Amino acid sequence: MQNPQAETNPGDVSVEHRGAISIVRLCRPKKRNAINDGLMASLGQRFAELPSETKAVVIAGEGDHFCAGLDLSELKDRDAVEGLHHSRSWHKILTEMEFGRVPIVAALHGAVVGGGLELASTCHIRVADETTFFALPEGSRGIFVGGGGSVRIPKLVGAHRMLDMMLTGRVYKAAEGVGIGMAQYLVPPGEALAKAIELAERIAENAPMTNYALMHGLPRIAEQPADHGFLTEAMLAAIAQSAPEAKARVRAFLDGTGPKVKFK
Repeated sequence: MQNPQAETNPGDVSVEHRGAISIVRLCRPKKRNAINDGLMASLGQRFAELPSETKAVVIAGEGDHFCAGLDLSELKDRDAVEGLHHSRSWHKILTEMEFGRVPIVAALHGAVVGGGLELASTCHIRVADETTFFALPEGSRGIFVGGGGSVRIPKLVGAHRMLDMMLTGRVYKAAEGVGIGMAQYLVPPGEALAKAIELAERIAENAPMTNYALMHGLPRIAEQPADHGFLTEAMLAAIAQSAPEAKARVRAFLDGTGPKVKFK
């Protein structure tokens, strides 16, 4: 028995295109952007329909929170088989985002809880403002993560930190979360989106093949035995540096017209 394909609701997710970046917003503020099947399907569709001009994406939430997790109203009548297919449908969408065409920067504020943290962990860079808090309350609700969190979140913070969060309901405030790897940047309240846009614009300036190699290669290399990783690295390096844009950038650096590394 297959779980029926969720119907998209375009109003659940909005997209704004700004040149080389696109801003994707979760638009259920009255529900604290809790994820239901319609929102998840719309999110997948929005990413699938990104224009070729888009080189990086920012994902954010409207209202007071990024995302407070799974909309539990959809969970109560689901049997085990339906639950299995539901979880796998989330896996498909989030994996296509993580290993898609362009890097994703998450602008986090307020609740980043349960499924919201699973969504954030799918992104490549996370910016948290000081209102952000991270939690995995599934343990107290008698359920388990189902959107890939048990795979992605331990890679950020370690399996035992995730275990602690689920067993005890521990909540991490923004600065604590950044300190353990939940996010890479901490900014004042209300500034996460601006910082995320700034980072996305910087990322969009990179050679597309280098961004693609980082997104698709680096996570896999990290899980490979060293000798496999070295070979994968060598192949990616050879492919990336053979691109015409890469050759032009190296020439610009050598003749002094290219950008230099600066410490601000």
